[in-house]
Amino acid sequence: MRLPLGLVRAVVRAGSRPLGRPVPLAVQRRWLEAQSLLGRVPAGTSVLRADLGGRAAERVSAPDPDRSRAVLLLHGGAFTTCSPRTHRVFAAHLAAASGAPVWVLDTRRAPEHPHPAAVDDADAALAALEATARTAVVGDSAGGAVALLLALRRRDAGRPLPAALGLVSPVCDLTLELSRSWTGDDPLLRPSWVEDGVRAYLGGAAAEDVSPLHAGLAGLPPVLVQVSEHERLRPEGERLADRLREAGVPGDLQLLPGLWHDAHVQADLVPEAAEAVAVLGRWVRAQALAQP
Repeated sequence: MRLPLGLVRAVVRAGSRPLGRPVPLAVQRRWLEAQSLLGRVPAGTSVLRADLGGRAAERVSAPDPDRSRAVLLLHGGAFTTCSPRTHRVFAAHLAAASGAPVWVLDTRRAPEHPHPAAVDDADAALAALEATARTAVVGDSAGGAVALLLALRRRDAGRPLPAALGLVSPVCDLTLELSRSWTGDDPLLRPSWVEDGVRAYLGGAAAEDVSPLHAGLAGLPPVLVQVSEHERLRPEGERLADRLREAGVPGDLQLLPGLWHDAHVQADLVPEAAEAVAVLGRWVRAQALAQP
């Protein structure tokens, strides 16, 4: 089913009201899980629950996937919410476009598990996948931060890197300076949700020490950054793309007109979001998964 962009934007705005203060975190989590039950995946999609690197995961595949390749999807949710279930629609469309199974990892969430717990989980999952498959990593929103931190950790340790990074609306400035400076209208991402999530994820760590935007970025694999026209994290996504370019990292920035933060999770409803996921999947396949 496809709906007009304006109608879905209004629904997203209404559905985001329970996210952030003063709503208890447990209620926010249940709210997003309940919303995800309405999502529909493309015909022929296979969803299998599995263990990956010691954590629960979903393996989402289109018909006849190339099992010598894999995509590790690190879900967003302000570091504190969401799960493989909330990202199943996104994963299904990404699997169809990339031609590879997409593994959606159930990373540990803050505040119960602050940094670096999610990066540890992603590292173990990538190690399990890369033993048998050439693997790209995709992260949306907070998952984009985890994907970047994972790649930086491996680079600094001289360990194998992901074949490529696909970053959708990534949280990359954990100082919050850029998101606070944005004056546009994001129907999904309320400032309090971002700020509470980042604070919970950092625990007692300094934002400048953890923030991927403040790290040296040279030596990373190819990176595609997708940011939407109407989203609070657009400035930091654009700044990240500039810094990657300056560091000599191959890749590209794609600005998605008319869309909002992390619209990819509505790919079953919004043609523009479905096309954005398709572009991401084709890029992953061409830049990473098609390589020997």
